[in-house]
Amino acid sequence: MNSAEQQHHWSNWAGDQTCSPRDFVRPASRTQLIEAVTTAAAAGRQVSTVGSGHSFSAAAISDDFLIDISALSGVLDADLESGLVKVAAGTVLSRLNAELDRLGLAMPNLGDIDAQTISGAISTGTHGTGAGFANISAQVTGIELLSADGQVHQLDGDDSPERLSAARVAIGSLGVILSVTLQTVPAFNLHRIDSPMPLEQVLADFDRLVAQNEHFEFFVFPYTDTALTICRNRTGLALAPRGRLERFASDVVIENGLGDAALRLMNRAPSMIPKTARFSARFMNQAEQVDVSHRAFANYRTIRFNEMEYALPREVGPDAVAAVLEMIESERFPLGMPIECRVSAEDDALISPSSGRASIYVAVHQHRNAEWRPYFEQIERLLVSMGGRPHWGKRHSRRAPDLADSYPDWHAFQQVRGELDPNRTFSNGYVKEVLGD
Repeated sequence: MNSAEQQHHWSNWAGDQTCSPRDFVRPASRTQLIEAVTTAAAAGRQVSTVGSGHSFSAAAISDDFLIDISALSGVLDADLESGLVKVAAGTVLSRLNAELDRLGLAMPNLGDIDAQTISGAISTGTHGTGAGFANISAQVTGIELLSADGQVHQLDGDDSPERLSAARVAIGSLGVILSVTLQTVPAFNLHRIDSPMPLEQVLADFDRLVAQNEHFEFFVFPYTDTALTICRNRTGLALAPRGRLERFASDVVIENGLGDAALRLMNRAPSMIPKTARFSARFMNQAEQVDVSHRAFANYRTIRFNEMEYALPREVGPDAVAAVLEMIESERFPLGMPIECRVSAEDDALISPSSGRASIYVAVHQHRNAEWRPYFEQIERLLVSMGGRPHWGKRHSRRAPDLADSYPDWHAFQQVRGELDPNRTFSNGYVKEVLGD
């Protein structure tokens, strides 16, 4: 296979998850991918796949056989009438969005980062925000899943509903995803309004703000009392995107350029964090735009960081945010990046963080050059006590025996796992930790 090569080092987007697999292959085609998997499985190897490497967790880390699926990319088939679109597993969301746009279609909901592959995004439970919208995996109506024996399983809601519900969020533990079929919608524009508000008001009016906006979220710096709310709603208004100069000044220069410089300075002088956070909050300005959906969803990101995110029952959301901020401030944690808060409808993927319940997602961040573990772990204990479930692609310290009680369909997932991967070919250290041997 001309795409095979020895790889001595691989790292994720943030640069802090690294591995040196025995073999690292980049199949150039579907046929080569199937050949690589079956050959490795026959030799008793453990197989992991990687796309754009945007997970903060060790989901893609391997010391054995690692496969880069990024060459399997693009729209494979599209039914414009039904909106069903078949997509190769290695397709990065930004490319997928552009291709859908050319077809007059769109994803109904997206996260604020579009650098992930579609298979990686669904496998870890990646989500956007909106009370009426479940995570990205809920848009999947079919999956082509390659098992260790070379069989390609056609999973859909008619013939294999439980297997599809398991495979939509499975952290790569059931097999290699070859393609996914998505339920898309006609292309639409979003009216986006970014608006600073007193944090106390946001928390008090949280349910109203969520109900009044199709896609609502907010950010708040620790040690401050002002939140930046972001409201996105479908609109028939004419396009009025931000100008190129405005985007450059806001996204490149201020938010990412000066933001990264400020975080590096705070890493060296943590006592400056509260004052610097209050200063940064002053740059939260009112902004408004109308743009095509995928551009209004996504944000420009160059700052490298670590992130932990937990999904909690929707009803505890405001209390959870307040408790996290209170802990950070009372313990004087040196966390200078914003806390993010988003919402999601319930879904039926068996081990999705939002499985069976409407959820609020609370995310904490730390610059990649700063210590994060002791602070994340204390916050994690708080969020777990409030019924939290971890985002599979982000930092957490949970393990299978503890996690099993958090998911009502945990044992149903394990049954499907036993059927599709009885020999645990598709495993690594992370999968063993969170799903068990």
